Amino acid sequence: MNRTRVAIIGSGNIGTDLMIKVIRTAGHLRMGVMVGIDPASDGLARAARLGVTTTADGVEGLVALPEFADIGIVFDATSAKAHAHHAHRLAPHGKRLIDLTPAAIGPYVVPAVNLSDHLGAADVNMVTCGGQATIPVVAAVSRVVPVAYAEIVASIAARSAGPGTRANIDEFTETTSAALVDVGGARRGKAVIVLNPAEPPLIMRDTVFCLVDAPDARRHHEIRESIGKMVADVAAYVPGYRLKQEIQIAEIPADLPVRTLVAEDAPRPTHQVSVFLEVEGAAHYLPAYAGNLDIMTSAALQVAERMAAETGAR
Repeated sequence: MNRTRVAIIGSGNIGTDLMIKVIRTAGHLRMGVMVGIDPASDGLARAARLGVTTTADGVEGLVALPEFADIGIVFDATSAKAHAHHAHRLAPHGKRLIDLTPAAIGPYVVPAVNLSDHLGAADVNMVTCGGQATIPVVAAVSRVVPVAYAEIVASIAARSAGPGTRANIDEFTETTSAALVDVGGARRGKAVIVLNPAEPPLIMRDTVFCLVDAPDARRHHEIRESIGKMVADVAAYVPGYRLKQEIQIAEIPADLPVRTLVAEDAPRPTHQVSVFLEVEGAAHYLPAYAGNLDIMTSAALQVAERMAAETGAR
């Protein structure tokens, strides 16, 4: 099979885990270049030991390499600010970009929800770890009943939040909130991230609340079925993704002031759907508790595989 060569910009935890996933996966991708800015990084050293071409000169070093001509897809595992520069620098070269930062320059992509809609995009955005975990659930509810309001809380181990994650906290909340609407289908959305300092570190946990109008048992059954199917779809490419407990659908008390959460022209929702998830990492490079990082690399890999298979990227 003529496999697509890929480059990864960012030799930190996410980029290194992604490299190992590309190498381990007998699919449509072939590891081409690992790009960093720290010559002493473990990611660059590990790439070199695995026979992967490396550069510590950032995107300029990538463009200068002879191998650059054969690269079809570039993953960006750096920061939102850095991706803006990388996208501008690589645009004239016609490379497909998969952005693992919250830069949101290209369309939001959550593989289980809307990957087919954006296979031809030049620069796709993987939202955030919290978005990848929770947006599928919101989308599963919204395909049954309208979601007037969706709120998600992503709790991750503080140890799994590196400098890039911490630098992107504001972008995390803004990008995830927007994608809950644009991809998840909620009328309004809100995202919260919690860095949990517990020791030993806890695996990623996500809570999803959806306010809906679901007045009868038939709708409740359809919502549960839809969520169950979506969880299975995500788990197909993120094996550690699962429901933590049963889905809860509760009537909203009449005196609860939910009107402030929904749009003025929206009817008052009757029920709250509560979904509790956890994401355990595959521990290819990162520890198993770092499900927040694993779901990003797994989702990005899924996007690249589909792009290479269906759109003929080089």
